[in-house]
This record gives sequence, structure tokens and C-alpha cells, in this order.
Amino acid sequence: MANLPHFIQYQGSKRNLAQYILQFFPKNINRLIEPFAGTAAISVATSGNQISRSFWLNDLNKPLIELLELAIENPDEIADLYSELWNEQHTDSVAHYFEVRSKFNKTNDPKLFLYLLARCVKGSVRYNSEGLFNQSPDKRRKGTRPEKMRKNIAGVSSLLKGKCKFTSLDYREVLDQIQDTDFIYMDPPYQGVCGNRDSRYLSGIDFDDFVLALEQLNRKEAAFAISYDGKLGDRAFGKVLPLSLSLERIEIEVGRSSQSTLLGKEETTVESLYLSPSLSRSLVNTQINDFTCIGKKPKQLNLLEKHGEFAAATR
Repeated sequence: MANLPHFIQYQGSKRNLAQYILQFFPKNINRLIEPFAGTAAISVATSGNQISRSFWLNDLNKPLIELLELAIENPDEIADLYSELWNEQHTDSVAHYFEVRSKFNKTNDPKLFLYLLARCVKGSVRYNSEGLFNQSPDKRRKGTRPEKMRKNIAGVSSLLKGKCKFTSLDYREVLDQIQDTDFIYMDPPYQGVCGNRDSRYLSGIDFDDFVLALEQLNRKEAAFAISYDGKLGDRAFGKVLPLSLSLERIEIEVGRSSQSTLLGKEETTVESLYLSPSLSRSLVNTQINDFTCIGKKPKQLNLLEKHGEFAAATR
């Protein structure tokens, strides 16, 4: 799975966690829905492992979804334009970046967005209070070389072309349209890191509204998994989802924080994965007896360790 193609370096992507998250997915999915698709790393991994037949990719960031659709359905077109932009930058790459960024903020052209994502600092998408992309260029590099970008775009396209629905809706509109055979994976921005607004998104989501949406999914007995909240050392980020939802919570150990290491600290990053009641029941009925956390020293988890025990430990 580590060799699966990804053409966008995107901070917060679940690319490196996908192999662990997919351990908790059903083995045969009719349609995978990502209401907060981002760069669709989970859909790419799911397709690569032949787990799902079709996909619904949604994200409120419209240029991002339009870029995904272009890359998946018309890979040569977006690869050609990227090559043109990349080759134009060499006289003054920083000035060229800001020129492209200015054009993007006026037009929201997804073709320009790919170049900005490839060139910006740490692949970190950031918007100002007016909803304008304001991340600076990484002055140490000039972005993915065109030949490598083309190869990665073609790889993603080969996995998802003709299998996807693309939308840019409020996540609640997506969840209102789910079908009984769908499986939903959610990776929303969460409060605690950025308050009411995540600068990776044009707007954040309200915690109470999100909990209400999950309650409605439970009433439909929908199968879903959520990446939500986490810890860095002893510090918790984001609200723990309430016990009333009856979700199972798995803690995935991501590894040592590079930022903490620079500060002389040894802190481990942990992310939470929540499983819906219907998903939990289906996993209990399988032959799986244990799951592992990420890390140099993986540790065994009791199958679907209860959310209440985790919540008590993190309060």
C-alpha cells in the first residue's frame, strides 16, 4: 500500500495511515463516501486494495474537488498544464508562485491549484479570513517534477477513473443522501485545533451539528468510520465525541512528533478512529482478533476496546 500513487502532498492527508484505517473497513463495499474527501487518500487506498466498486468524493473546497475530478477523469490535460506552469517558474520561482496564487484567488481555477499545492510550504493549505489562499512558497524546492507528477496523476486516474461522483456540498447534504449499502469515511476539521474554523477549509464545522448528524446516521444504522481528535504527548486536540453515540474508539499511534523532537521533547502523536455501532458489530463477527497501532513498537489492542474506557483515560 505504501507504493500507491498520490499526486498532491497535502498536510493532514491520511495517506500514511490508510493501511491501518482500512483494517477496520468492511471487506466488500458497494460505494465508499467521503464527505470530507481532501485529496481522497482513503479512496485511493480502498480502490488499490479492491475493497470498493464506486466512490463519492465530496469536499466543501470546490477547487480541490474540481482538481480531483480533472486528475481522475482527464489526467493528460491537468498534467500538461502543470508541466507548462512548472517550466515557467525558473527565472524567478518565488515571483512566479505569487503571480499564480493571485490568478488562482481571482478565478479559483483548479488547474492553477495543483501548481500551488506542489510548491507551497509543507503541502499545507491555508486560507485567510476572506477565503483567499494565502500560503507562501517553499523557497527550498520548486515542486514535484512534471514527469513524476504525470506518473502519479496517471496512477490515481487508473484506480478511480469512471468510478467516482464529485460534489462540493455541505457534508450534511451528502449524509442525507446515503443508501443502505454505502460505507462512509469522515475526516472532518475538528474544534480544539482551530476553534470554529480550520484554515485548511473555507469554513469549519460546528461540533454540535456534527454530533446531531452522527445521531441521525446511527438511527439509519449506517456503517461509518471517523478520524477525529487526537493527542500529542499529554495534550489532547479536539473534543472527544460523546459516549451517547455508542461509537467504538481506536487510538492509532502515528509516531514521534518532528516538531517536538526539534524542541528536545519526546512526544508521540496519536489519532482517534471512531467506528459506528453497525460497523463494530460486523467486525466482531469476523475472524479478526486484534488490531495494531502504528509505531516502531506496535501494541495489541483488544478488539473494539470500549469508547468509555478511552474517554475516561483522556479526560
